[in-house]
Amino acid sequence: MPVDGRSHIRIARPSRDLAAAERFWAEGLGLGVVWRAVGGPEPGEHDLLMLGWPDADWHLELVHEPARPVEPRPTEEDLLVVYVDGPVPDDLVARLEEHGGKRVPSPNPYWNEWGVTIEDPDGYRLVLCRRGWSNA
Repeated sequence: MPVDGRSHIRIARPSRDLAAAERFWAEGLGLGVVWRAVGGPEPGEHDLLMLGWPDADWHLELVHEPARPVEPRPTEEDLLVVYVDGPVPDDLVARLEEHGGKRVPSPNPYWNEWGVTIEDPDGYRLVLCRRGWSNA
């Protein structure tokens, strides 16, 4: 199979707290749990949480290794952007905040004009962009 626009994408990140991350991404944004695994206490064994929408060609993988935790090191430019193609629902932003998110200004004025930026519990940023992808 060639690598092309239909190739599945996995976005992998470390997490301090998978339960907090799951509340944000699943209960807040509405992603479903695709896979979950619990590792052991030995180095190299890790807990894993994969989240996504059933019809998406991507998913988010969050990993925590209890024996050797990797501290997340997001910058303000580490963004996962979701194009909502219309107004960003206030109730969605409120739900994300209720489930551990924190609304923050973006250093990039484009995202402040066209969307809402919310930090997840690990400090990674989700942008809900009111534009559609075709006119972004």
